[in-house]
Amino acid sequence: MDDTLALAIELISKPSVTPKDEGCQALLTSRLTPIGFNCEDMPFGDVSNLWARRGSDTPLLVFAGHTDVVPPGPLDAWKTPPFEPTIEEGVLTGRGTADMKSSIAAMITACERFVADHPNHKGSIGLLIT
Repeated sequence: MDDTLALAIELISKPSVTPKDEGCQALLTSRLTPIGFNCEDMPFGDVSNLWARRGSDTPLLVFAGHTDVVPPGPLDAWKTPPFEPTIEEGVLTGRGTADMKSSIAAMITACERFVADHPNHKGSIGLLIT
């Protein structure tokens, strides 16, 4: 299985309904720290936030996104349980798939690949995740 898809599935399976994070940001930290990111938890009220940065030089490229989702609503309106990611006919479904756990998975794996290919890159990379 593709690493981006695997991470998206792992994130979607976490019922991170606002303001609960359910371990999403810890999962991201566990992927970013080994590739040189300094990860800082930044709570704001009941909401968890993550600031992760690799390097301190400019320019700084920052990815931004969120791991929280809105409540799934009536469960009988779902074809499959909202926090059980499902692939049917090549389409991934589950709460947060489109907004925006798949995008965050792509950001993380893009960072992993970029750092592997360019360990001494100029500038720095950041992620701001709420």
